[in-house]
Amino acid sequence: MTTTAGTTALAARVRARLTELHPGLPVGELRTLPGGHSGLTYRIAAGPVPYVVKAVPPGQRPLGRNDVLRQARVLRALAGSPVPVPGVVAVDMTEPAWFAMEFVDGEAVEPVLDEHRLDPGLCRERMLALAPVLSELHRTDAPDAEPLDPAGELERWSRTMRAVPTELRPGAEDLLAALAATIPDRVRPTLTHGDFRLGNALCQGARPAAVVDWEIWAHGDPRIDVGWFLLFADHRNFPRLGRAVPGLPGEDELLAAYLDGRPAPPDLDWFRALARTKMAAIMGHNLRRHREGKHHDPDQERLPPTIAAMIRTARNLLARRS
Repeated sequence: MTTTAGTTALAARVRARLTELHPGLPVGELRTLPGGHSGLTYRIAAGPVPYVVKAVPPGQRPLGRNDVLRQARVLRALAGSPVPVPGVVAVDMTEPAWFAMEFVDGEAVEPVLDEHRLDPGLCRERMLALAPVLSELHRTDAPDAEPLDPAGELERWSRTMRAVPTELRPGAEDLLAALAATIPDRVRPTLTHGDFRLGNALCQGARPAAVVDWEIWAHGDPRIDVGWFLLFADHRNFPRLGRAVPGLPGEDELLAAYLDGRPAPPDLDWFRALARTKMAAIMGHNLRRHREGKHHDPDQERLPPTIAAMIRTARNLLARRS
């Protein structure tokens, strides 16, 4: 555990609250939980009961991915719904804010990208089981939030893409222009996760036990989630990165599992192209940071073929619409 004054003060606050919830049980120490990409994430136990704590880093403002109270709000809104999420047990709005939620045991594995030894049949079952969860999410009322429409999503990711040097994103300007020229009509906004995929679902066997990582949830277009989810069905979308998983459902089968007999939403190819644009922008950003020495990671040098493929196939999807 980090012994800074800020972390020590946070630990005292968390332990006091959990002691109230579990009188008579010993409360352990805050221990950093690896893998978190937003705020500070810890594990702590009250007797035999484990919890996860997410907190705003000391000295930082609760904005964007550090807005842990916003994450707690959506988790509480989903409590008892068909979308499985960890239960929130405590929220402390005193700065720096934090909340505690149930620890859900399970595996979060992205079959086509992560190193794993999972049975391919189990990977298939998990992906097909997660598709109806996304459908249920899109039937759930969203907490109060500013609606996010396709134009706003495109503007956000266009800025990210244009912050990447042009030599790392071949054809991106033509792609962004094509997306901007063909923005679909809006549909009724729903609750969206923003990064919905198996890598953000804790699974127990074939069952999704909890959807996690709600940092970028929105009241937005459900097709944004669908296009992103489908992207991870095929390893060929990720040259030099993806791994073949025999029997994994393709994009059409996965979409059918999501729709469950309902008609496909309009203009879905635009959102599939947008998903590829987002992935190219994210990878380009990470590669730029590596090459500028801001985050040394030689593994980022594997990204250029996938970035180029994402841009190329996104343009192909848009051409198919015309």
